Amino acid sequence: MTTQSSVAPGQAQDLARQVGEAMFSADVASKDTMRMELLACEPGRALMRMEVRAAHLNGHQICHGGFIFTLADSTFAFACNSRNQNTVAAGCSIEFLKPAHEGDMLTCEGIEQVQSGRHGIYDMRVTNQKGQTVALFRGKSAQIAGTVIPTDEVKPEEAKK
Repeated sequence: MTTQSSVAPGQAQDLARQVGEAMFSADVASKDTMRMELLACEPGRALMRMEVRAAHLNGHQICHGGFIFTLADSTFAFACNSRNQNTVAAGCSIEFLKPAHEGDMLTCEGIEQVQSGRHGIYDMRVTNQKGQTVALFRGKSAQIAGTVIPTDEVKPEEAKK
């Protein structure tokens, strides 16, 4: 198992990027259905974005909270799996603070707050293109058996060009 303490900082950054790429390529819900973009996957941190489309609107013609939740939940997944240890949600909550409208570009940044044993706490902040906070999400993670990518497939950090 690859852990935070057993990987050098440059290697941890590269490992997180590889984990993000592997997870995103297989994430049909985030990538294809929701049309999210993975902007960054770093140790204990992820950044994703999604444009609010007509298909995301509810009866009030604002973005359905479930789609905002999905953006936050996907970001949470990338942040808590970034060290290549299979990790799932053990619980979460969200506070909706501002409506999002069709055409808004929502960005979610997820940051690890605490990692203790098999459990972690992560905070997600969803903002719109004006930098206004749309929602705050807190997730609790639980590590399970296995890795996102087999450790024998982890590539050494690529040479900088």
